[in-house]
Amino acid sequence: MLNLRRRQKGVTLIELMIALALFGLLTALAAPNFMGWIQNQQIRAGAESILNGIQLARRTAVNNNTWARFNLCNTTFPSVATWQVLVASSAAATPDAADTFGLCGAGLAISTGNEVRVQEHSYMEGAKNAQVTTSSIVPTLPITIPITNDSSTSVMFNGLGQLIANDAAVGGNPIRVIEVSTANGRPLLVTVQQGGSVKMCDPSPLLAATDPRHC
Repeated sequence: MLNLRRRQKGVTLIELMIALALFGLLTALAAPNFMGWIQNQQIRAGAESILNGIQLARRTAVNNNTWARFNLCNTTFPSVATWQVLVASSAAATPDAADTFGLCGAGLAISTGNEVRVQEHSYMEGAKNAQVTTSSIVPTLPITIPITNDSSTSVMFNGLGQLIANDAAVGGNPIRVIEVSTANGRPLLVTVQQGGSVKMCDPSPLLAATDPRHC
């Protein structure tokens, strides 16, 4: 009987090298798009975080029938998406101490009592490279990008959830527009209306004016 040797299956060294070269080429071509995607995700994470923080401040004010404040903690332009929400407690309350991470300061003694911290969020939580630009100018459409920075850091709400002037202890004008961006990402805006409503939108001219995401 004739004994036939089975043909061994596998790849040659040359085939493996060709496959690795093709993989490297495809990776190099895809890298810029992948990095852009990462930056856009960080922008969205930062913008959604700020949006949620401002909405939390408004809910806190309504639920406690008092003033509440959203505060961006880093005042260096461009700042990062680190924030805190503070609520006015009774005059006998002790102002909230500075956080243990050194990111946000202590609460203030304002005209309706002392501020105590409700919540704090670090820019390291998904938005490490997102930069924040703020303006106290009332937004008009279309909003110019990049927005003009005036280093406004706080926005306050009363017990009805309406935007009010910052307390004298806080100082400055209320934030009305926040731009979140990176060096090469697609910026997003968070706007605060006089009635207290907050919106995140995309100022890209590529979006149709009827698109609900568009500013």
